Amino acid sequence: MQHRTFVLLVSLSLPLLVAANPAQDSYRAAAKQENAAFVDFSAARGEAFYQAKSAGVSCASCHGDSPKAHGKHATTGKDILPMAPVANVERFTDAAKVEKWFKRNCSDVLKRACTANEKGDFIAYLLSVK
Repeated sequence: MQHRTFVLLVSLSLPLLVAANPAQDSYRAAAKQENAAFVDFSAARGEAFYQAKSAGVSCASCHGDSPKAHGKHATTGKDILPMAPVANVERFTDAAKVEKWFKRNCSDVLKRACTANEKGDFIAYLLSVK
């Protein structure tokens, strides 16, 4: 009985852990500075961003069509853990790591830095994946 109670409490708290996202909170403040008309992030825009190709590649090129599945780096073949926090609870819990990977991947895929709005939309999409 105690084990089931613990499992239930952990299951119920996971959405709260994911919703309290330090990286997304910092991007929200930056997005407001970038664009005074900014209202909030959009999971739909984030999904479109995830699938959009730039010079023939997209986020999905390495991370896979389903962000709940393991990906594979297109060049090195290295395994990539799932992007969606529902499948990898470590995702988006360390704001410095999140920014490091956005910096690297946006540069590689888009050949430019991502905006705060793009980053927040991307995270909103991955948080919405169930």
